[in-house]
Amino acid sequence: MAQTQAWEALHDITLLQAAIPGCESITAVAEHQYEVLVQAAIGPVRARFKGRLQIENLQPPQSYTLRFEGQGGAAGHAKGHADIRLEPEGPAATVLHYSAHTSVGGKMAQIGSRLVDMAAQKMATEFFESFNSQLQQRYAIAAPAAVAAPAPGLFARVRAWLRRLFGTEPT
Repeated sequence: MAQTQAWEALHDITLLQAAIPGCESITAVAEHQYEVLVQAAIGPVRARFKGRLQIENLQPPQSYTLRFEGQGGAAGHAKGHADIRLEPEGPAATVLHYSAHTSVGGKMAQIGSRLVDMAAQKMATEFFESFNSQLQQRYAIAAPAAVAAPAPGLFARVRAWLRRLFGTEPT
């Protein structure tokens, strides 16, 4: 998929809501600001997380920064940001890169990074399968529409939280 199509898809609230595992709603509250409600489980911790997303530093169709914060009641809370970059890879493919930084508290911080990593991997796999399938249908693409590049030094808690809220793969 072309870089502009990937950019548009990453800003299509309906498509993202359908692709994010457990996402109950994404609601625009102002320009580039959204409220998100996600039902998620990380190990024994199951909760409905209510979060706020803000998109900043927009450089269409190459990059932006996503700031997030959220509460999961007794399950805990998180706050952080992700820098997202799209890189064209030929005329019909785009690689999505991101790096993220976050802090978590509550039960989420107490369950351990191994369980957080496992939940993050599961949610990421589900998101990318669903997101790619929807993009293939939308643009009549026969092959996977997005490629995620791995990132060095990614924090496990960041992956879990971002995948619940936005469903992207880190780089």
